[in-house]
Amino acid sequence: MSKTLFALPFLAFTLIAAKDPPPPPPKPLVSLTAPVEVAADPANKWTLELSNGGKVVIQLRPDVAPQHVYRIQLLTTQGFYNGLAFHRVIPGFMAQGGDLKGSGEGGSTLPDLQAEFNDLPHMRGVASMARAEQPNSANSQFFIMLAPTFKLDHHYTAFGRVIEGMNSVDGIAVGEPPERPTRIVRASIGGPLPAPPVVVAAAPAPAPEAAPPATPPAAVPAATPATDTPAAPPAVEAPVPATADPAATPPQPAVDGPVQEAPTPQ
Repeated sequence: MSKTLFALPFLAFTLIAAKDPPPPPPKPLVSLTAPVEVAADPANKWTLELSNGGKVVIQLRPDVAPQHVYRIQLLTTQGFYNGLAFHRVIPGFMAQGGDLKGSGEGGSTLPDLQAEFNDLPHMRGVASMARAEQPNSANSQFFIMLAPTFKLDHHYTAFGRVIEGMNSVDGIAVGEPPERPTRIVRASIGGPLPAPPVVVAAAPAPAPEAAPPATPPAAVPAATPATDTPAAPPAVEAPVPATADPAATPPQPAVDGPVQEAPTPQ
């Protein structure tokens, strides 16, 4: 009897030890409000003075997209954005600019950026980087959301949010391109250019023990329907707004940014 009683605590300990470890704590959500230390740095305020007479102030978020924010800051201090048009503006979706050519095909002379997809949601007023079909192709073009489009989350790098002058964003001339586009008269940041962020190199993957015969990788579907493009600079895409039946979506142009889908038939 005593041996049986002695075995019970041991059995209970064994059962407890065999339980799966507790799951890791959930990842904290990214707030639309910038952390205090980010908001306190004047270099993280990006001001766009527009040809429609408005002024837009965007709170940059280096805490979620450090390389993209630094690219915006660097190009701004170089005067890159001054005089550039919002070349593609879709009501109820977004306003896109930052293209030196004004066609959706242009960018700066700097190399393209590695994607920094993050949890900042594509709410109204959020600023995000346009890109081509390849994820690591953002360069200088950006767009400002006119309405929430969560389908874009984790497919485009959001880097900030409008904190002043959203009515001026709403006043940007619409069109693809607009007949008389709204331009950025002057872009500026509120402080000196910060030091570039440190790039942490990813650790190399371990070599497999036995490599199987080489086979081509499966194609990864693009975020938006792709069309044949010339070998020259790739077209810069932007988010696909509302969900729709792919069969009801018209062919998309090879040039320009965000593509708006056709409404789903009722």
